[in-house]
Amino acid sequence: MAKLKGLKRGKALSRFGVAAIAAALVTAGAGTASADGVSAAHSLPKAPSRASQAPHAKSLAATAAAANASNPVFPLLGVDNAGGAWAYGPNGTGGLGSRVYAGSMPYLVNDAFVDNNGDGNLDGEWQWANDGTLIYFADENAPAKVIGGGWGIYNKELSPGNLGGAQGYDIIARDSAGVLWLYLGYGDGTVTSRIKVGAGWDAYTQIAGKGDLDGDGKADIVARDTAGVLWFYKGTGNATAPFASRTKIGAGWNMFNTLVSTGDVDLDGKTDLIARDTNGVLWLYKGTGNAASPFQPRVQIGTSYNIYRLMTS
Repeated sequence: MAKLKGLKRGKALSRFGVAAIAAALVTAGAGTASADGVSAAHSLPKAPSRASQAPHAKSLAATAAAANASNPVFPLLGVDNAGGAWAYGPNGTGGLGSRVYAGSMPYLVNDAFVDNNGDGNLDGEWQWANDGTLIYFADENAPAKVIGGGWGIYNKELSPGNLGGAQGYDIIARDSAGVLWLYLGYGDGTVTSRIKVGAGWDAYTQIAGKGDLDGDGKADIVARDTAGVLWFYKGTGNATAPFASRTKIGAGWNMFNTLVSTGDVDLDGKTDLIARDTNGVLWLYKGTGNAASPFQPRVQIGTSYNIYRLMTS
């Protein structure tokens, strides 16, 4: 097991447990939520069965029905400055529910939830640690699988979905020279050797994506440049050239300091985008399924999210 900064020697790695995932994805609530509205104790109980979640059955059923391989339903993960990790699932009314404590993760640099079996629901997690190690968790009870070291050469990692045509989720990573690389996933956390996607990606200050934005069943991404213009990169399903040429979505996106996709937030079967502005207000851009105009006008879904140093999914 990797020796990670911020962890005591021999201590099990913190991870996003199945119980916390289930709790986050069925947390009910309406209206605009504050980032610090806590709904669960600071522990991860044994994952309850669906039958035992009767008060949340409607929300859970809606989540399961909405999830599909092209438009998954994942939680939003926020890590605060003290290393506390918190999860937010859809509330069933178009926003996020109250947060659920997921564990202490002071070592976490980045994180990506995956759907390797193609049912639209979370079944694995990659974690990038502050010593450059990539770790994978299949579920709460599985031991940490160290995938490899040396990932500190990248300043952005992302798992938008299946990019290369196989079923498992893949990784894209950008190095300090602005080169984008693709790692094809085998579905068990391990990945192939990297494939060069292209150069010049240091032009972007934000890259986000989790699922299909244009309705063709392939995973896409968006990227914001230094001028605040947001660009759409259509997925091709081709491992050697995973993205088509970019198309412009719109300008003015520099008002946001974080862009992240958790898949389908409002459970309408379309992938959405979450944006945090410089005041910590959280906005939802609902997906349209149309490449020419992939998002509806923004809707406020939360406040005080500037307490997080990392927001990911």
